[in-house]
Amino acid sequence: MGPRITVRGVPMDAVASITQRLGEIHQRIATVSSPTQVSPQAHVGTTASSVSTGSFADMFATATGSATASSATGRLNADGVPVDLAAYGNGRIPETALAPLQGSGEKMWGPAAESLNRLLRDASSQGVTIGITDGYRSYDSQVRVAQEKGLYSQGGLAAVPGTSQHGWGMAADLRLDPTAQAWMREHARDYGFVENVPREPWHWEFQPAG
Repeated sequence: MGPRITVRGVPMDAVASITQRLGEIHQRIATVSSPTQVSPQAHVGTTASSVSTGSFADMFATATGSATASSATGRLNADGVPVDLAAYGNGRIPETALAPLQGSGEKMWGPAAESLNRLLRDASSQGVTIGITDGYRSYDSQVRVAQEKGLYSQGGLAAVPGTSQHGWGMAADLRLDPTAQAWMREHARDYGFVENVPREPWHWEFQPAG
């Protein structure tokens, strides 16, 4: 058996294996980057996850965003601000550091979103429908809302921009009929949500125990 050939100290067979693996990865990326044509018959017996409906960039953003949001520690600092988000600043949190709320395009801080999604599922299982009208609110959005609705301290409905709990992904505005409102007042605390802003029965904030 002859001497083993190496490239910069790495065995040649290992180099070949790595090269082959890289080729497979590139091929997979090219596959998911291209729109998939699916006939009506192809949907029979398949799951939604087996069909690619978005670009690779969209899927990558979703995957990395979910990974970032799921890594949240769930801890708050002395000011009641999520430790994971404090460095960003109120209203300046990147989308990838937030998690989606089901049935809407809104997002919240990961642990808050997880609890609210569980609340929504449990309410639905009991025949109670709860909608979501707002979640995380950027600083610019807070400025716009303050201009449109006025500051709460002056009889309006908006917090001073940069101080809203929406800006930390800790508050959600919900669409509630009388039945849903009563359900929230009876059960929301079990999920860490409280109704604590007078004149705003739709506004619920996440205040985890401990």
